[in-house]
Amino acid sequence: MARYLGPTTKIARKFGEPIFGADKAFEKKKYPPGQHGQVKKRRKMSEYGVQLLEKQKAKYTYGLLEKQFSNTFKKAVKKKGITGEILLQLLEARLDNVVFRLGIAPTRRAARQLVGHRHITVNDTVVNIPSYTVNPGDIIGVREKSKSLEMITDSLASRSSAYTWLEWDQEKLKGKFLNFPEREAIPETIKEQLIVELYSK
Repeated sequence: MARYLGPTTKIARKFGEPIFGADKAFEKKKYPPGQHGQVKKRRKMSEYGVQLLEKQKAKYTYGLLEKQFSNTFKKAVKKKGITGEILLQLLEARLDNVVFRLGIAPTRRAARQLVGHRHITVNDTVVNIPSYTVNPGDIIGVREKSKSLEMITDSLASRSSAYTWLEWDQEKLKGKFLNFPEREAIPETIKEQLIVELYSK
């Protein structure tokens, strides 16, 4: 299962946002990485460069490699509607992302690990594929023998965010994917239209 395993703070500094979640190191150094840090003058980026950067930002945010992201975009193009919005909806419907949004895991990386290690169920069946697409009405839960895992209990104890497209049952440790979210409900600051323009070249 290929995934990015490199430094996260350096990537977050590149985009100027904590795209991997809360990061104390990022808070101390919010300027771009590099020897000259804040004082280095940066050339004005080309239109292509801006579009490419936005695609990379989306890839790192959701934890996809190039081929996975490209395949997801192709799926979005085939569906009726606004391609950029559908792209984000498909990314939000990935099982690892839903596990993260429900608060079962503190980060998407941790969520991917929980899914891969068979701690998560979909409609009471264990699913160990992070890219599995969750559909409206699906019930995502924690496997019975995994409910006491420290990572899960700690994450749920600090759970605060609630999303309109998700429903959570604290007693059963199960959540329901109600529907694909509207663009304005997705908190990510990704400019999806730039990604569409990049792939349209």
